[in-house]
Amino acid sequence: MERRAVDDQESSPRPDGAGGALTARATVDEHGIVTGWNAGAERLLGYSAAQILGRAAVSLLAEDPGAGDLPPLPPLPPFSELPELPRWNGTLALRHLDGHRVEARVLAHHRTPGRTEEGAPDGGMCGWVLVSAVPGPASARTDDDALVRRGFLDSPCCSTSVYDTDLRFRRSTQSGRGVLGMSDDDLRGLRLTDVLDDPVAEKVERAMRRVLETGETQYLENRALAPGEGRDHAWSVHLYRLADPDGRVLGVATTGHDMTEQYWARKRLQLIAGAGTRIGSTLDVTRTAQELANVAVPDLADFVSVDLLASLDDAPEQPPGPLAAGDSLALRRIAHESVFPDVPEAVVALGEVDTYPEGSPPAESLRTGRAVLHRVTEEAIADWVAEDPRRSARIREFGFHSAMTVPLSARGTTLGVVAFARHRHPDPFEQDDLVLAEELAARAAVCIDNALRYTRERATAVTLQRSLLPQGLPEQAAVEAASRYLPAGARAGVGGDWFDVIPLSGARVALVVGDVVGHGIHASATMGRLRTAVRTLADIDLPPDELLTHLDDLVGRLATEAEGALGVPPDRARPRARGRSAAEGESRGDVGATCLYAVYDPVSRRCTLARAGHPPPAVVSPDGTVELLDLPAGPPLGLGGLPFESLDIELPEGSLLALYTDGLIESRDSDLDEGTSRLRRALAAPAASLDALCDSVLAAVLPRRPTDDVALLIARTRALDADRVAAWDVPPEPSAVSEVRKNALRRLTDWGLSDAAFVTELVVSELVTNAIRHATPPIQLRLIHDRTLICEVSDASSTAPHMRRARTYDEGGRGLLLVAQLTQRWGTRPTPTGKTIWAEQSVEPEL
Repeated sequence: MERRAVDDQESSPRPDGAGGALTARATVDEHGIVTGWNAGAERLLGYSAAQILGRAAVSLLAEDPGAGDLPPLPPLPPFSELPELPRWNGTLALRHLDGHRVEARVLAHHRTPGRTEEGAPDGGMCGWVLVSAVPGPASARTDDDALVRRGFLDSPCCSTSVYDTDLRFRRSTQSGRGVLGMSDDDLRGLRLTDVLDDPVAEKVERAMRRVLETGETQYLENRALAPGEGRDHAWSVHLYRLADPDGRVLGVATTGHDMTEQYWARKRLQLIAGAGTRIGSTLDVTRTAQELANVAVPDLADFVSVDLLASLDDAPEQPPGPLAAGDSLALRRIAHESVFPDVPEAVVALGEVDTYPEGSPPAESLRTGRAVLHRVTEEAIADWVAEDPRRSARIREFGFHSAMTVPLSARGTTLGVVAFARHRHPDPFEQDDLVLAEELAARAAVCIDNALRYTRERATAVTLQRSLLPQGLPEQAAVEAASRYLPAGARAGVGGDWFDVIPLSGARVALVVGDVVGHGIHASATMGRLRTAVRTLADIDLPPDELLTHLDDLVGRLATEAEGALGVPPDRARPRARGRSAAEGESRGDVGATCLYAVYDPVSRRCTLARAGHPPPAVVSPDGTVELLDLPAGPPLGLGGLPFESLDIELPEGSLLALYTDGLIESRDSDLDEGTSRLRRALAAPAASLDALCDSVLAAVLPRRPTDDVALLIARTRALDADRVAAWDVPPEPSAVSEVRKNALRRLTDWGLSDAAFVTELVVSELVTNAIRHATPPIQLRLIHDRTLICEVSDASSTAPHMRRARTYDEGGRGLLLVAQLTQRWGTRPTPTGKTIWAEQSVEPEL
């Protein structure tokens, strides 16, 4: 029953009409038994289905495939091997029912059991299906040439043209005639350059000549406006030589395929790929928007404008979602681009705010949050521009015909809108162009949003940092100073460089420059804490090396606090070790810094300096010689456990002391030695003032785009005249107090400060008496007449006095309280041999 069902299936007529008898079809199972036989097979070999079904297929092969004058034929592979093949084809010698030999081209398909859609076997049998064409009548064969000719000439999709050896047109297909816009009779005898007035025609003819000369097929891709078309098309063209069977060259043929859609699809993909590298190269809002406009022109649009919401100027952040409906919308133009120089189509200038009414395309895109494609003739645009004479005039002047408006939205927040327009490009925008514009706008919106966020954060950090830096240099007589601070570029971010000028007791001054590791608000805040700490430590007159030791302990504590804030357990906190990079420090919350601290005394012209991992200062002598002080480097702040050393030098009056951070002399483009050499040359150059010198140093030393913050402090030393200082050694006897008072009053008279005599006499008496009673000799009194009058008493004791409030019946304890009340300020400072107690009062010279 199963065999009969198969036989019936295979012997039944196929639904291909009368032509089915011209195809011989047989099926053979996996054992080589014929299981199917159609009418075409009967016509080819003469056997009926009843005669052949169930017989071995090999019985149909001729007994002597090589008999007669015909060449031997390749045999059909054994059926045991056929299952290994997906398909076989070849020529077989078969035996007709009447015994004559039949040569047949046979194609054999391997059949395997199929499966239903549910995955169950469909019940089919393994085997092979063999097919062969049955020769038709002689009249059918004689019509082949006419059929082929008509099939070639009437092809509607392949634009093929044939040219003779003189490159003269002969014939073309229906599609080719449509492209050229002329019939074969009109084209015959003309060359392609006669028909097309386009450089593309010359390019194709040059390729034709190469084909005729070399016989090598040529391939071209070009864009051209054919006479029979209304728009540019992209063509893929093959050119090949035509020759007769004897090899005689007859001419050349060109076959072109219209690949306009593929061309534009490829252009769009290239545009998107280019946008990924060209948009968002910086964190600058304006530049990012301009990059978007540059990418879209001219490949997508002839004119592009990028407008951001004017409300972004004041609001820190726009609320999420599309904009609510309203009367009008204010947008600020931040970028535009055109196929013409100077963007003559623009109605709104860069930086200008324009108002867009309700219903205008930009407003509608922002209200709905969707991109919109318009023809300029549409009512929505016509009504809008009718109320704006300038915009209407530009549309007429340049011939705008198509426009797209795409909202700029990132992270759910609407930022602005991008407008794309065409006037030079003849084709209007299509839906694919709108999809491309949305993709470009989406990429740019994320970059613009990042730039806006960075700009806000950077502005906050810069404001914080500048508020923590000195707002002006204090007045003091020890040095004339000028300073500069330059934040790093956008990529590096705000750093933690700082400088300071701190007046000290005894007419001295402290000069400070420091640099905190890392960038950002964290570095700025750390800088502010360190600057405050330095001023506090300077106020108690610590020597430079001791001050850096205390500052080092502070930085270590800050680093421990930072690690604790990041959740690092104290027992797992990384030891404070040298050599951490800035990026590594920021990622772990580490705190590190370098610092240079110098104290200059205008009385002795001595300068004491110490540094903690900071670049050495430069000294310019009055004769113009520049040298870097050989100052012990010291470890950076925060390492802990290592000592700092100071250097004490004498500076002639008028010397320049230049303190700076490493951002001035180090960069990625040059090494440290080169930067140092530039600094020395710049400092040696004459300058009208210290401010001018600061500017010239920055201009000469800094690279074009600094990668780090720069702090520069230049001070010109002054010396206090000897007649403005008076000093007396005091014998450690109470009777010496009276003589000391007289000496002080005489000197005040010489200085014209008699009005200060009463307070000075009281201060001298109190300080000298305390030194005689409680301190250790030698004792010295010194008066300094600077901007103020300074009284100093030095001794060899390291014990400092403390002001206290005396009880009712105490005989002493009121002296320092009186000194503090009568003077502007007072204090004590350690010296290498003991201490100095000082009091300072403001004075005015007598007229």
